[in-house]
Amino acid sequence: MLYNRLMKKILFLLFGLNILAWVAVYNLSQPQFLKVTFFDVGQGDSIFIETPQNHQILIDGGPDATVLEKLGEEMPFWDRTIDLIILTHPEHDHIAGLIEVLSRYRVENILWTGVLRDTAEYQEWQRLIGEEEAEIFIAQAGQQINGGSAWIEVLYPFEDFNGKTVSNVNNTSVSVRLVFGENSFLFTGDAYKSVEIDLVRQGMKVDVDVLKVGHHGSKTSSAEEFIKAVSPEIAVVSAGRDNSYGHPHPETLAILEKYGINVLRTDLNGDIKFLCSSQSLELR
Repeated sequence: MLYNRLMKKILFLLFGLNILAWVAVYNLSQPQFLKVTFFDVGQGDSIFIETPQNHQILIDGGPDATVLEKLGEEMPFWDRTIDLIILTHPEHDHIAGLIEVLSRYRVENILWTGVLRDTAEYQEWQRLIGEEEAEIFIAQAGQQINGGSAWIEVLYPFEDFNGKTVSNVNNTSVSVRLVFGENSFLFTGDAYKSVEIDLVRQGMKVDVDVLKVGHHGSKTSSAEEFIKAVSPEIAVVSAGRDNSYGHPHPETLAILEKYGINVLRTDLNGDIKFLCSSQSLELR
């Protein structure tokens, strides 16, 4: 009797291992895709990235808890972990949603500048990342983040903003380039034209397929010299419907049109999703 029970357990274990091996082979046989979703979070930025190795990255969180609903649509209900959060800069329309995310998800890594702000949201952000026990990285140009077959390069800031107070926090925005095979994306937060031009003149590699348009399409960003150097096929504007700022500004749209760039807008198109193989890019 004991022998029979033991043999059943062994057979069950071998069966389980065989299933796991089949699943592993099946997964390896599937096409490998990078998913990039520009969430429609109103007047703010929030971008969700899932690499072919299932690393999940969230760049900014928008102005409120809308990001939680969006994450719920993209992630399985049982998955409560995000591998990396990137806070481009601690302004309300980028940081507020991340506070909600930190309250409900386990976050493994956080990349930001450490720049100082005197707001209640900023204090809550500092409290939560202190409790999170995530690895904290201070962004600096030249850093690379390995996400398996997809990787991220930090292009800006050039200087260390950690623990410093600045007059224009938009110009501390972390700028990163995401690369997977022949596809590339550029995210510049709310950086102004002066930073964009610095990126070009410092020789940073800004030529990409998809550009997240700076500062929600404001005329403070999207310098013509920069747009010409980036030469994207697609530009994504993240802006709220009927926002009081007039974003995206006609001047910005005119520059993008001049260079024949296809413009997509969250205020008109809702969530904007890209599915990328190593060689192709598809809009979903």
